[in-house]
Amino acid sequence: MMTHAVNWASWPRRDVFEFFSSMSQPFYSVTFKQDVTRLVRFSRENRLSFYYSLVFLCTQALNQVEAFRYALQDGELVLFDQRSPSFTDLKPGAETFHIVTLPCQGDIRDFCAAAKAKSASQASFLDQEDSGDLIYFSCLPWVELTSLTNERNFDPDDAVPRIAWGRYAQEGDRTVLHISLELNHRFVDGLHVGRFHQELTKLLEAL
Repeated sequence: MMTHAVNWASWPRRDVFEFFSSMSQPFYSVTFKQDVTRLVRFSRENRLSFYYSLVFLCTQALNQVEAFRYALQDGELVLFDQRSPSFTDLKPGAETFHIVTLPCQGDIRDFCAAAKAKSASQASFLDQEDSGDLIYFSCLPWVELTSLTNERNFDPDDAVPRIAWGRYAQEGDRTVLHISLELNHRFVDGLHVGRFHQELTKLLEAL
C-alpha cells in the first residue's frame, strides 16, 4: 500500500470535511441501477465468476475517482494510490460466509483466478490486515437488492467504502442490478458517486 500525505491547509475539501465533522452521523447510503448485460455474457463466455468479476470492475472504477482514496491515518490526512477489495464469500455447500482480501492486480481473468484460489484455500473467517485502504464488498444473490446499510463500530474517521448488490434481473432485453454504497460524507459526495457510476459503466461497456 502506497500513501501520500496531503497538505490539510490547501486541501480543496477542507471546508466540506469540517462541516460534516460537526455531525454525529456523517455516513450516508445511495443505491443506483446498473446495466450488467455485457458482464453476464462476458462472465459466462469466459467461465468467470460474475461476483468476482464485478468486484474487480467496481474496484477499478472506484480507484479512478480520487475522492474515494482519501482517509485519516493517525490523525493525518492521506491519499492512497489505490484501494483493495475485501469481500464476503461462500464455499460450496457452506452456510457461513468468510471474508477474502487480496490486491486487485492483473486483468479481470487474473483477479478471478486469484480470488477463487484465495477463497478456496482460506481456512479462517477473516484473513486481512485492515490498514484502511480497503473496500468492503458484499452480495445477496438471493434477493433483488434495493438498499442496504452495514454494521459498524461507529468511528467518524471510517473512510472505507462499502459496496453491495443483490440478484440481477431482466428488464426487457437488458440485465440489471442495484448497487448500494455506504460512504462517509466527510470524504465523498454524490458527485463522486456519479463519477464512480460513469467509470463502472465505461468498464462494463468495454467488455
